[in-house]
Amino acid sequence: MGEAVPKTGDVKFPIGVKLALIIGFIVLVSLGSVTIISTLIMGKDVKVTAENNNLSLNTRSASTVEDKLSSIKANVSQLLDLIGVVSGGRKSSNARQATTLFLERNPEIAAIYVLSENGIDRRNPSDDRIVNAQFFISNEIESTVINEFLSARKEDVVKSIHGETIALNLSPFFGLPVMGLLFPWKENGRDQACIIIFSIESLSEILGTGSGNTTFMINNLDEIISHPDVEKVLAGTSYTNHSLVKKIRESSFNNLESMQVPYKEKDENGKKTSYFGAYRKLNIADIVIITTVSYDTALEGVRKTRQDNIYLMLVIFFLSIIFVLIFAKVAISIPLTRLSDAAMEIQDGNFDTPIISKLNTKRQDEIGVLNKSTQNEREFLDTFAKFTNKGVAKAIARKEIDFEPHLKDITIFFSDIRGFTAISDGFKNKFGNDSPREIIGFLNDYMGRMVNCISLSHGNVDKFEGDAIMAVWGILRDEDLSFENLPDSDPKKKELAAQHAEHVKEDALNAIRGTIAMRYALMKYNKDAEAFTKQHENEPNAKYKPHIRIGCGLNTGRATAGIMGGQDKMEYTAIGDAVNFASRTESSNKPCGTDILITEDTREILKSEIDAGRLVIEQIPVEFEVKGKGAQHFYGVVNMPEFNLEEFFKAGDKDFVLDKDCEKAVGPKGPKTLNEVRAMLGIPIPEFEKVDLNEEENKIQVKK
Repeated sequence: MGEAVPKTGDVKFPIGVKLALIIGFIVLVSLGSVTIISTLIMGKDVKVTAENNNLSLNTRSASTVEDKLSSIKANVSQLLDLIGVVSGGRKSSNARQATTLFLERNPEIAAIYVLSENGIDRRNPSDDRIVNAQFFISNEIESTVINEFLSARKEDVVKSIHGETIALNLSPFFGLPVMGLLFPWKENGRDQACIIIFSIESLSEILGTGSGNTTFMINNLDEIISHPDVEKVLAGTSYTNHSLVKKIRESSFNNLESMQVPYKEKDENGKKTSYFGAYRKLNIADIVIITTVSYDTALEGVRKTRQDNIYLMLVIFFLSIIFVLIFAKVAISIPLTRLSDAAMEIQDGNFDTPIISKLNTKRQDEIGVLNKSTQNEREFLDTFAKFTNKGVAKAIARKEIDFEPHLKDITIFFSDIRGFTAISDGFKNKFGNDSPREIIGFLNDYMGRMVNCISLSHGNVDKFEGDAIMAVWGILRDEDLSFENLPDSDPKKKELAAQHAEHVKEDALNAIRGTIAMRYALMKYNKDAEAFTKQHENEPNAKYKPHIRIGCGLNTGRATAGIMGGQDKMEYTAIGDAVNFASRTESSNKPCGTDILITEDTREILKSEIDAGRLVIEQIPVEFEVKGKGAQHFYGVVNMPEFNLEEFFKAGDKDFVLDKDCEKAVGPKGPKTLNEVRAMLGIPIPEFEKVDLNEEENKIQVKK
């Protein structure tokens, strides 16, 4: 299991020795090198630092402003959506209350207008005009300035109605720093523009200025929206002729990352001054955030250094001590902090965290020993999790698992490969003594794909039994059923019951997602298996992978979950009638001519999804009796029309590429009926009058 763990005695260069060597080296070098410090070298360093600081400041400012504008836009959109759907419409008291509360919490917003083209100059009953009266009162201005803005910038409003997102400086109209964000809005089939008018005081604080840096914001028309010099904002100054802005526009600028260029511009005294100019285009309304700093300001420290050099010899020894302290922090404190973070990740059950992989194991000191030991421990725990159950292993590491058995409402999954015995015999006949390796290789390929679907849908693999897989959703949820013992009159009981029902539904829906994703994964496996077989067909004793079909069964119900086994071997699993019924459901796929079956209990929990068309199922036309439940039906899963295969699999693999041939398995291009599923998977349509679901050991009998 990994490399041998180094022992403390193997340390070649103790940290104490390093520190002693460093102190002596620094004192000697610093005293000898103080006379050769070059102003030129320092100037270059400071210049690079200033450029980096200017670029970093621009990046931070742009990201923060973009987040702020996105938040304002999202909050306003949410308000409009909310008041549009409340009972009684936007004129109702509920809508007014929601609007009032929103404006109280967002006092910087002056107005929110939703206008159609014929509503710009006059009021249109279908438009919305929300005005924050308190904003205008507190700033002692009349709300009629909005009409002045609409009249003056009508063309921009029309552009927004037709699809453009635009940022405007409205400060000249309001007499204080105010910005307008216009973006297209479509409601009830009408093309409109949503106009958010808000104070940019908070944005000005975000932008601010650094030490000699100036950060400001312009729109796509090069109009200043925010600037430390408020007078420029109030005057509606245009920077079209600004040297940096010209360079930006000439560079076919369309990036979303900060860039930096040198430029020259006249200062207030008419003197041409050299500057660094960093800029970044936001993903909102083509806004550009610009940060500038002059060369003179950046190099001011170098000039001062010339004057301070005569004092440098007096403080060189103290600088040496400071340097050692910094070294100790970098070489000891920071690595130990990283090591501590890695240990905490292991304690939290995050065995595959990249933090552990980044630990420096090449160090020949005590920290290197600890880093290597931590990585080896991670490898062991990661392997241990694979041999047991990853979810359970993490729960044990976090000390979250209760070793006492509990009743839990869970969704149980079983699957197996159709005709696996014949497939296994085929391998034995072809490969003889090599058949175990070939069979295991084929099963690992198949099961790896299935387990991936289970993990991505937040399920836990319980066990493998030959070609069969058992998985459970909800077994690790930290939730008990003690609320059921509360009296019916206790309002807490109803609240907890509703929460519990939502959790059970979420688990059942996740189980369906994971299982129906397996249909795509299986089709992709069969396609890859066919290519693999063809690739090796001309080889002696040619390797192959079989084309397979599987059956999956899902049932939701109450089961006993807990640690099973003895001192030498234990596993965390679920047992009970609900588990047995799930197994019985899986085995009924063959006579029912399906690949995925669910029980009536699961169907009832997901009724709202089915009624809404987000889950399509078909009832199997064979009725049977279940002890304690009466007449029952199985239901074949047809499709989840809104299922996004690419989004689902990219959650686990960002490089996932959707196979267009297998895309028809599920989602918008998926089947619409159970017969389409059968045709797609090559499953014969059963003669249901001959189907017998009777199985005595499960207490299920076909109803005559």
